[in-house]
Amino acid sequence: MTELITIPGRWEFDYTYFAGEAASRFFGELKDSRRIMGVRCPSCKRVLVPARSFCDVCFQRTEEWVEVGPEGVVETFTILTAAFAGMPKPPVVIAYVTFDGADTALLNVLTGLDLSNISDAAHRLQARPRVRASFVDEPQGRITDFTFTLL
Repeated sequence: MTELITIPGRWEFDYTYFAGEAASRFFGELKDSRRIMGVRCPSCKRVLVPARSFCDVCFQRTEEWVEVGPEGVVETFTILTAAFAGMPKPPVVIAYVTFDGADTALLNVLTGLDLSNISDAAHRLQARPRVRASFVDEPQGRITDFTFTLL
């Protein structure tokens, strides 16, 4: 059996993300209208969030925009206990949430949960609680324009 190794490293770099047509509208809707938008596949009828130009199952071009949420259900999560650049101070919950009216989940920070006991918090999240998108006061057209908040 091959011995498993670890390779220490560090990534720190600036970048520019080209969002493309669908993601640009998705982020624009966050900023301008404070709403979560997806697209419906013309073939399988799934509503994809975040919006994308093509269905990842049918490979059909998507064009029909659909508002979803603002509430949804936690599908899965992780609780970060280590600090990461650009993230809130740990502990912090990152959750995949499927908004009402959507068929795919979206990743973002979840707030409103007591994290003083990580085990208790994890048990609560395993029950797939409902959440609501809570927008910042001045959206900038980024995924950080909102967080998930427990209901």
